[in-house]
Amino acid sequence: MNQNPINEEKSAPSFNGMTMLILDILLMIVTIVGFVIGASSGKTDAGTIVLMVICGLYAFLIGPILFAGLKVLKPNEAMVLTLFGNYYGTLRGPGFFFVNPFVASVCPSIVQVTSGSISVPISETNAGGSAHKAQGASSKQASKKISLKAMTLNNEKQKVNDALGNPVIISIVVIWRVVNTAKAVFNVDNYFEFLSIQCDSAARNIVRLYPYDASEEEGEKSLRGSSQEIAESLKEEVQRKVDMAGLEILEARITHLSYAPEIAAAMLQRQQASAIIAARQMIVEGAVGMVEMALAKLNDRNIVDLDEERKAAMVSNLLVVLCANKDPQPIVNSGSIY
Repeated sequence: MNQNPINEEKSAPSFNGMTMLILDILLMIVTIVGFVIGASSGKTDAGTIVLMVICGLYAFLIGPILFAGLKVLKPNEAMVLTLFGNYYGTLRGPGFFFVNPFVASVCPSIVQVTSGSISVPISETNAGGSAHKAQGASSKQASKKISLKAMTLNNEKQKVNDALGNPVIISIVVIWRVVNTAKAVFNVDNYFEFLSIQCDSAARNIVRLYPYDASEEEGEKSLRGSSQEIAESLKEEVQRKVDMAGLEILEARITHLSYAPEIAAAMLQRQQASAIIAARQMIVEGAVGMVEMALAKLNDRNIVDLDEERKAAMVSNLLVVLCANKDPQPIVNSGSIY
């Protein structure tokens, strides 16, 4: 028994459906007329009996069976056909086709996807812009046709540890389509569920490689600061996992990213502290430069002759004024410090 996966999609042998429909109807009419004429003639010779049997078989058995070979497909639809258990080929629309009437169309079994929600093709969203979820996908499968349109998968939020071990809540959205119907139908049990599970796995693998946040000085990629790079890595990861199912990933991106509730407050304080420290560093650097500039100009213009002690006092006063959180309160000195 051959259990090797199917890797190539082939076109199913077919004919023009309208031509075969008209021809079949005409032949049925002719054979019915011939059967009636033969029955009403009253002849019992062998030739008449054989003609009546042939006309009766085609009019009441073969003709109706041929109608089962008529298939109609809309744009961006496909139908995978099997003949007595073997892969017969794939019909790709749009068009009216006639195929072997004994072939059967195959489609993945309808199962409920629990880890994410599948939406119908993007072009079939309602006026408000929201797509129908898994119910819409199930109704698509009831017709035994496979949609080749771009579809979306919105995975539910999940908790994953980042590269530093911090738990984060993440959810992703994937835009995808079927490109190889044979792989999608025969290599996996249900490509909807398969895609959803692989997206969960890919999201976990990617999140483990990067920290949630990283400072600019470190120059390290992070989930929050390197969204484009993370999206590309996520797309490549998902694509590698679903190649065997004949799916193409058009886009993958993070739709929700946050710290887990148990550490969110602590991480917020950490971010605030980092911001305060960075701001203070900038303020101090600017204040030192301004003090240096003030002393240099006073010395160049000989406005005042300051000894080391008075320079130290001026530097202290200027730094207090420039670095303080509140406006300085002036103090009038009526005497001398000496």
